[in-house]
Amino acid sequence: MSPRLDELRTDDHRHPASSTPPSDPTGLIPSQLLPAESDLAEEAEIEGLPEIPPFDEVGPVDARALSKTLFERLENLEEGTHEFAYVRNTLVELNLALVKFAASRFRSRSEPMEDIVQVGTIGLIKAIDRFELSRGVEFPTFAMPTIIGEIKRFFRDTSWSVRVPRRLQELRLDLAKAGDELAQKLDRAPTVHELAARLDISRDEVVEGMAASNAYTASSLDAQPEEDDSEGALADRIGYEDHGLEGIEYVESLKPLIAELPPRDRKILSLRFVANMTQSEIGEELGISQMHVSRLLSRTLGRLRKGLMIDE
Repeated sequence: MSPRLDELRTDDHRHPASSTPPSDPTGLIPSQLLPAESDLAEEAEIEGLPEIPPFDEVGPVDARALSKTLFERLENLEEGTHEFAYVRNTLVELNLALVKFAASRFRSRSEPMEDIVQVGTIGLIKAIDRFELSRGVEFPTFAMPTIIGEIKRFFRDTSWSVRVPRRLQELRLDLAKAGDELAQKLDRAPTVHELAARLDISRDEVVEGMAASNAYTASSLDAQPEEDDSEGALADRIGYEDHGLEGIEYVESLKPLIAELPPRDRKILSLRFVANMTQSEIGEELGISQMHVSRLLSRTLGRLRKGLMIDE
């Protein structure tokens, strides 16, 4: 601890210090948590506290010592009072370095660092509210898991393109870890059976976890392809509904039935449904009446319909 802070700690019972209200140079603390100017005089009269120097000038050792003093004072203050809010806000700013350190571990993520620091600050506030000096644990040791947990929860809830259950999110991480380990060991990509054996789960669960992994990221349909990709944008490669497929089963089933028909009946079918000729035109083509064509066509269609129903 610096001599100046040590001297303040030993002399504060004789010279109550006029505490400097915490500012928020980072813009990360909600404005409602910071003391209003009208409350400064009352907050400056808080007894038993050393003078708080500018937060950017406080080193880690001094920050721990000041935090301990503030936590001791916080335990004796009533929640909801101006004094309580002042001490609590000062603790937040004194320990923002913990948040920035934790956030630096996630700088490779796509989210802006400012957002990550903001979420980590929420974790810091939760840690301050739950911390107890009587446990004999240093505050950074207690706060860091809470800060990191809050950041991880933020990524879990916002990073997935499609929301999936938490069980599948955790399974995806387990599969990724097991897959890397097995790939190094086997010198090839592991199979579903090998992954299931490694994690002691069923193969269906492995397949479910792999399918859930596809929901983590999404690609735009209009995204431009790679330079060496000649297939075009993804939207150009998406299939479309082919209505002709709806009747393909019937067409294939009709082929042997049509082959068994007499030549004249087959010709009438071809002229009617392929050449799109009317019954009168078919009668002129075959030298028979339109009524006869109608009877022959009805008989042929009934025979084919009956044959399809028997096959089904």
